[in-house]
Amino acid sequence: MASYKNPVSVLVVVYTKNLDILLLERADREGFWQSVTGSCEPKEALSDTAARELKEETGIDGFQYGLVNWKMSNEFEIFKHWRGRYAPGVTHNLEHVFGLCVPELIPINISPREHTQFGWYQIDEAIEKVFSWTNVDALKFLMKHRKKLIGIEA
Repeated sequence: MASYKNPVSVLVVVYTKNLDILLLERADREGFWQSVTGSCEPKEALSDTAARELKEETGIDGFQYGLVNWKMSNEFEIFKHWRGRYAPGVTHNLEHVFGLCVPELIPINISPREHTQFGWYQIDEAIEKVFSWTNVDALKFLMKHRKKLIGIEA
């Protein structure tokens, strides 16, 4: 029996108080930059998925820094070139957004199977660099709610 990806996923925005944003370049699509993402395993809690994906893709322990569920979600159409990973007829994914504020630019250990490189970018540059509208929306949410999410005056 074929194993298909679950069309429920997480997006985890990793950032500093100065709004330096961690972005990763996908190994399967050159030039496609994004925050940490990943699909939920069957019966896996969303926060566990976010923590697992952070660890797998960056080496970061999300619970060490206070991983936060932003209680935002977006449904989007799965790009045609990635639909073969999902069961026949699945065309949309439901993505849940998390944030992780780290105290400084911390060391990152990317998974070469998933990403070719990483970088820390100021939020305006990150918004221009990411390929996904859901990632753009999450970054704009961070800018708008900076005071609440970071605990400083905007």
